[in-house]
Amino acid sequence: MGIWLSILFMATPGFANDLAAPTGPVLLTVTGELGKTNDSKSARFDEAMLAALPQHRIETSTPWTDGKKAFEGVLISDLFDFLGVRDAQTLRAVALNEYEIASPFSEAIEHGALLAMRMDGKPLTRRDKGPIWIVYPRDGSPRIQDERHDARWVWQLTRIEIQ
Repeated sequence: MGIWLSILFMATPGFANDLAAPTGPVLLTVTGELGKTNDSKSARFDEAMLAALPQHRIETSTPWTDGKKAFEGVLISDLFDFLGVRDAQTLRAVALNEYEIASPFSEAIEHGALLAMRMDGKPLTRRDKGPIWIVYPRDGSPRIQDERHDARWVWQLTRIEIQ
């Protein structure tokens, strides 16, 4: 009977292992109320896992670069849809240096925030704010062209906590 119970739990949605485990270095860990996990109560992603999600491109200027740049990566909304995130209020983004900022979950979705992994066709490295940089399409919306929103552009992103 014990083996049948184990098989039942392994096949039941909502338990760890319904998201493949990363095979390369973990670049991003997402925690909170997730529909898919691969490490107890979190979802850990390596580069290949993030690259397998739908990719998008944003062309925008930033306060930290010269001129417009083309950023490519995963929309935060696509990542959260993939993970089954529902009814979240706050998104807390944490960088490698432990810089963190909380922002309304709905704003990242509404404004089309991107988890950029490439800039002008080249992979982002730690030297140029990578490997993951939260990027907003600021040129398309004057509402997000201020210091409050600029602070949400977390570079060297390593963790997202959903609350």
